[in-house]
Amino acid sequence: MFEQLGLIGCGLMGGSFALGLKRAGLVKRVVGYSQSPATTRKALQLGVIDEAASSALQAASGCDIVLLAVPVAATEVSLQAIQPAITPQMLIMDVGSTKGDVLVAAQRALGEQIGSFVPAHPIAGKEMAGVENADAKLYQGCQTILTPTGETRSSQIQQALQVWQALGSRVVQMSPEAHDAAFAAVSHLPHLLAFAMMNAVTGQPRGQDFLALAGPGFRDFTRIAASDPKVWRDILLANRQELLVQSRHFQAQLLAFEALMAQGDGVALQALIEQASAARSQWQSRG
Repeated sequence: MFEQLGLIGCGLMGGSFALGLKRAGLVKRVVGYSQSPATTRKALQLGVIDEAASSALQAASGCDIVLLAVPVAATEVSLQAIQPAITPQMLIMDVGSTKGDVLVAAQRALGEQIGSFVPAHPIAGKEMAGVENADAKLYQGCQTILTPTGETRSSQIQQALQVWQALGSRVVQMSPEAHDAAFAAVSHLPHLLAFAMMNAVTGQPRGQDFLALAGPGFRDFTRIAASDPKVWRDILLANRQELLVQSRHFQAQLLAFEALMAQGDGVALQALIEQASAARSQWQSRG
């Protein structure tokens, strides 16, 4: 059990982590800080945190576990802020959707103290952000990726593994580079396409009329377009090199479909659809 969690960022992800630890009996006390005082107050009112801190440093001071649940672009400044409070025994984690940039930020901000930091990415969330949507069960049944480096202490890696497993996650370890390449394909590109799809439809003169006729398929495809704009701005920029590679793969496939439709080649078009359908069915059966 941890004596005190320092929560830097009291939104959906951080709030759910705090509630999950409390529910599992893994933490006695939670001190929270958000850049928005209103968010910190709301987290206190909802019982997500037990004490509101006036700064990130205050939230981290005296803690044995700290979670950064901030936009990835704010990682470095957040780590710099808490650096004076870090001890060799402290476990520090983040929940960012990119890991290469987070590691670089941590190396700059923490220096020799980087051994306490275990980069983490829980594959969980909701379309609606905010601490009011925090859920103690958010991480149950999800996959959490840990991307420790050679500088990360084994004791902290083991603690991180146990924490996420206690929250109900399946934990996988990989390098930051492998993580960013994979999630550019299966997370960041789908979000980019959903954002573009919504803008493509609503940007047309009759877009709102078309939208009024949309059914479950369109709703399912564009669900993630309602995600937090600031969070996803940072993610798309942070992982843009890998994401641009995946975007080009997608564009090549889209052009192939367009060419077959233009040619009226139903046989070849059906073959491409069957290929996609079979791959989706096989992937779903493995899940």
